[in-house]
Amino acid sequence: MLDTLTEIPVLSLNEQAGDPEGFAQAFGQSFQRFGFAVVRDHGVPQALIERAWRLTKAFFDLPEAEKRAHFIPGGGGARGYTPFKTEIAKGATHVDLKEFWHIGRELAAGHRFADVMAPNVWPAEPAGFRETFIELFAAFDTAGDKLLSAVARYLGLAPDWFDTAVKDGNSVLRLLHYPPVDADAPEVRAGAHEDINLITLLLGAEEAGLELLDRDGKWLAVKPPEGAMVINVGDMLQRLTNHVLPSTTHRVVNPPAERRGHSRYSMPFFLHPAPDFLIKTLPGCVSAENPNRYPEPITAHDYLHERLVEIGLIKK
Repeated sequence: MLDTLTEIPVLSLNEQAGDPEGFAQAFGQSFQRFGFAVVRDHGVPQALIERAWRLTKAFFDLPEAEKRAHFIPGGGGARGYTPFKTEIAKGATHVDLKEFWHIGRELAAGHRFADVMAPNVWPAEPAGFRETFIELFAAFDTAGDKLLSAVARYLGLAPDWFDTAVKDGNSVLRLLHYPPVDADAPEVRAGAHEDINLITLLLGAEEAGLELLDRDGKWLAVKPPEGAMVINVGDMLQRLTNHVLPSTTHRVVNPPAERRGHSRYSMPFFLHPAPDFLIKTLPGCVSAENPNRYPEPITAHDYLHERLVEIGLIKK
């Protein structure tokens, strides 16, 4: 049945309330076939999204010195600003043509994860930045919980199975800017890679460039309708499900010549479990045909650290 899907279907999260099992099957099948899903009616208010886009563009328009004042050397890019041409995809030969800002979960003073989840950094300008992105983080969190509930149902787990896993999770909201590129730029804006986390919720994929590597070895353009979210499986979920749900390689290629003079903006929300969550293969995802690839479990914190070293955000 899964092989009958030739393109990523567009699903409505509104359908989950009336038919949670039907939505879970459609969402899970898209994940299992492509490692990606496209979801509209995701519940993040459009007015909030538009405000966030305005502030994102305003921040990246600031002078370079002002942005770099919020770069934290040795911080692994966990919070604040990461300059242009810093991150590189695993195994790539060119650094990515992007700059970004990271926002994490706001923790109460003395929280048990305070030693491994850095506090947020907030710029003085543009005005309203902190309030807007705390609100957006919470909206992504809510949407992510609903989508993980669908994943749980698809895997034959209790609908609330992920709730404890992601409570106080180390999720990150990334504000991403790909500046204009030269007509003959040899690099791609973001090299072929897989995400580290459980699932990624992405706004801003309407601008052409996002592609996934399909089963036949060909690159498939991801073209969501205006305002829809693109959701993809991360390596933590792939590991947890023993590759039943694949973390599909994807990239952001340079646009056609007529669009290379334009910036590209996007807002991915990397949904992570709590640092002490043990990524241990789900028994229901192990069979004679699909033996356990990961007999040794690992905590989410240790797995994240390994991967950040690989992509150059943490230096050995």
